[in-house]
Amino acid sequence: MRKKNLYVLLLATTLFALGTTLNAQERVSPLKEAKTIISGSVNLAITYSSPSVKGRKIWGDLVPYGEIWRTGANEATTFEVNKDVLVNGQRLAAGKYAFFTIPSEKTWILVFNKEPNQWGSYNYKESMDALRVTVKVKAAKAFSEQLMITADSKGKVVVAWENLSAPFKVKAL
Repeated sequence: MRKKNLYVLLLATTLFALGTTLNAQERVSPLKEAKTIISGSVNLAITYSSPSVKGRKIWGDLVPYGEIWRTGANEATTFEVNKDVLVNGQRLAAGKYAFFTIPSEKTWILVFNKEPNQWGSYNYKESMDALRVTVKVKAAKAFSEQLMITADSKGKVVVAWENLSAPFKVKAL
């Protein structure tokens, strides 16, 4: 009987540990992707983790003004194109980039960094930037509880969260 109790205890402990491990692997900020084909030939993919507002003040608080932001949660957001493009009229070579932003109240600086595989922005190096573009921030059309990045086949990309949006244009060369 003692041996049976020991096996039951061992099984229960194993199941508890397995359940705890699986729960630890769930993402609080789900992984999302915005994909489109621009002008029939440019494949655009933006991969990001989508945090939620959860009643917090986002702009100027959770996401400080004037500081580099990973534009999401967890690992750095990535921006990938298979051909050279123009981002708001500025040339960006084909490739995969870490996509950061530097928000302020009226404008954001979009940062395309040559090191796409980063956790957050902790190891960000400005010297690795391929391109920086300044865009105007707008009031969002609707409140967005989760960070959303959308891209359409005309090359319009919008980063929207809480009550703000930062639109920009990606154009095939």
